[in-house]
Amino acid sequence: MNALLLIAIEAAIKAGADIMNIYSGDFEVVLKSDKSPLTLADANANAVINSYLEKTQIPIISEENEQTDYSIRKHWDTCWMVDPLDGTKEFIKRNGEFTVNIALIKNNRPILGVIYIPVTNTLYYGDVSERKAYKSEVLGHTFSNGDLLKNSTALHPKANNTNTLVIVGSKSHTSEATDRYIQTLKDEGKDIQLVSKGSSLKFCLMAEGLADIYPRFAPTMEWDTAAGHAICNAVGLKVTQVDTPEELQYNKEHLLNPFFLVC
Repeated sequence: MNALLLIAIEAAIKAGADIMNIYSGDFEVVLKSDKSPLTLADANANAVINSYLEKTQIPIISEENEQTDYSIRKHWDTCWMVDPLDGTKEFIKRNGEFTVNIALIKNNRPILGVIYIPVTNTLYYGDVSERKAYKSEVLGHTFSNGDLLKNSTALHPKANNTNTLVIVGSKSHTSEATDRYIQTLKDEGKDIQLVSKGSSLKFCLMAEGLADIYPRFAPTMEWDTAAGHAICNAVGLKVTQVDTPEELQYNKEHLLNPFFLVC
């Protein structure tokens, strides 16, 4: 297995263990300057992940790191993209639908992706160059290469030959534009089934073949999508901008994503 992918997997699992230590007790919630919530779990998980990824000497873009100016970043052909706790709102609600996201970006495209779900000890990972992605059960938040391979099953997207579409959407970020998109599909005669999930779990459902479309007509940042994007690309799915056929790109001057579709 790709050595960098293994490092990202171990980092995500160890970060997940720290997150669960805080999740099981009482924790304080503060608001960042953009009014998004922050907990000690976000900071601790970020520190764990940085400790692993810094050893690779590849620069890191993380939601919880101070961002490097674009005048420097634009010269990076490779970088890590990290969300140490994706779904902080779900973490605060204690519904379990939060993840650890780590991706490797090369030439503005995600090439490796890792998503770890600490509550269920479930790991998703993908290598775009190998065109393979997997789901694995992690025993006790511990990493072993042998256990990882033994407990992994290959992911395959859904092959839908019916009139029914399973659409996965955000649990905490709905929008009128999403509603209009879904209504357009209904007007075309599609039978729609809606599934709501938090964090990057929506990408996981797509890669696992449990949903047909993930429309996102609400703001996301690059660290929210990079790992899921890589995993979806590894199984042949596209993550395209709504207004162009181009896929999402990363390490842009502005790290806000355009609206997108996964299908």
